[in-house]
Amino acid sequence: MSELTILSPSEQVAAHLREELLRGRWGETMPGGPSLAAALGIDKKTVEAALGLLEEERLLVRQGPGRRRRIELPANVAPPSLRLAILNYEPLAQVEAKVFLLKQKLIDEGHTAFFAERSQMELRFDVPRIARLVAQTPADAWIVHSGSRDVLAWFAERETPVFAMFGRRRTLPIAGAGPDHPAACREAVRRLIELGHRRIVVLARESQRAGGPGAAERAIFEEMESHGVPTGSYNLPDWEDSAEDLRRVLDELFRVTPPTALIIDEPFLFHAVKEHLERRGVGIPEQVSVICSEPDPTFAWLTPSVAHISHDGDLIERRILRWANSIARGRDDRRQTLTKAEFVDGGTIGPANPRQV
Repeated sequence: MSELTILSPSEQVAAHLREELLRGRWGETMPGGPSLAAALGIDKKTVEAALGLLEEERLLVRQGPGRRRRIELPANVAPPSLRLAILNYEPLAQVEAKVFLLKQKLIDEGHTAFFAERSQMELRFDVPRIARLVAQTPADAWIVHSGSRDVLAWFAERETPVFAMFGRRRTLPIAGAGPDHPAACREAVRRLIELGHRRIVVLARESQRAGGPGAAERAIFEEMESHGVPTGSYNLPDWEDSAEDLRRVLDELFRVTPPTALIIDEPFLFHAVKEHLERRGVGIPEQVSVICSEPDPTFAWLTPSVAHISHDGDLIERRILRWANSIARGRDDRRQTLTKAEFVDGGTIGPANPRQV
């Protein structure tokens, strides 16, 4: 029979803290003795003795009076990792390359990142269906791409950490990041107004319209109204997320009172709209000006140059990586960040056709 080892209170605390350190619970520095004592519900002397034992093991290094101890993990200790599920907006075949790159970078960080079996679109944005998918998916945390308000609100009520990559996340208690579209959209509208446009239509995906206009759409309409341009359902038409219904709504828009300008939600929609209008013989920008609300590498190859709203996608990517690493270390990170966005003028916008105004 092996000899029974009885640990002192400070040794028991040191064992607990050692396990948490190796698990990566804290980052570069250790919380102070008083805060640890309060969190563990024990006296400060026991905690200080435990921290002293960890210093002897060289897991902690003193940095002077009033400063936190520096954490020094052994080189052979692997960083903590997560099982990260990515819930896409559209089916996998339509997912943009930047999302695949994000997945690979999460894997490079040591996490297990994978796409959920079905997308929000395939589940018809139905919260109960998405809830069943989440329940059947073994994941420590979720990244939701372009989530609707209802979907993100449901995730916000769960204990499992979630990151909203774009989507209608504002004011919800979840982590998230995206460009400051409202400010850039206001600038785009001012440019269109200068060019004489009054019939400005926004083509946005279903998740951006559900529950009413999103922040970017509201900014567009507020800017129009501030210039005396009335707004209504004409300016944000309803359509289903399908190529067929996009073509239908375009045909209806151009049948009687055609818009003089379109602000289009995403690059793939921009290309679909451009192709359909060209087949109808609608010239860009001679008959309708077009702005895309997102940047796209293909725009550099197009003539005329595409007016669009630009932002630095790398900043959003880095924010997601930091969030994943923080969650893996046991931190509660629900911060939302906005990256700078700016309107880039281009050859797809021009003066409003006097016969259409």
